[in-house]
Amino acid sequence: MNPSQIKNIFWDVDGVLADLNYAYFHFLTGHPKYRERYAGLKWEQLPEVLPIVPEYGALELKTHPESGAEMDRDFCADPAFFRNRPLYPKVIEVLRRLDDRGYRQFTMSATFDVAAKTAYLNDILAPVSDFLTIECVQHGEFMHDTAKIDHLRACYGKYGLDPDETILVDDRIYNQHAAIESGAHPVRLRCEFTTDLPEELAWIPEFKDVQAVAEWLLGAGR
Repeated sequence: MNPSQIKNIFWDVDGVLADLNYAYFHFLTGHPKYRERYAGLKWEQLPEVLPIVPEYGALELKTHPESGAEMDRDFCADPAFFRNRPLYPKVIEVLRRLDDRGYRQFTMSATFDVAAKTAYLNDILAPVSDFLTIECVQHGEFMHDTAKIDHLRACYGKYGLDPDETILVDDRIYNQHAAIESGAHPVRLRCEFTTDLPEELAWIPEFKDVQAVAEWLLGAGR
């Protein structure tokens, strides 16, 4: 992939634009059902509570060995915790900078509650609503299903995008496959607690934050 060919950016939200780890930590230590169990939990202990599954490559509530499905339901059902994922620093400024340089930008956030996630995104990303297109996709039974692949392909047709001019910026390893299988280019963000890519995907560009992604794109001479 040559970054100079890129015209369209699909941003994953959790772990890319917004800090889902922050939300998970405060959910475990603050939710009435779990706060006693996790009183005294330290930030760096999050991967001990939520073991990282290789195909995910990042923290997920559902990987908790005993209560994963229940935790995920409780998290999604309580707006106080579900919405408690602040944007990472400089996200709004970076999105505006890329818009000024002519990039078309979208979210591509997978969720089990599209209505709740869309409402959250419309609120937290309101400062860039004049150019950022909010897209959410309904997860299937498994995190690594074809939902994001199918929705990406639908968006290419809906918005008249060439997938070869498109990147998906995501932290989850299974979504790197989604980008590739949809015809777009994968870009990985390494938020805290992410694990390394498998050997067969080691060619994918990785960045520490959205500012680094922007520098990579803009440094290509656009």
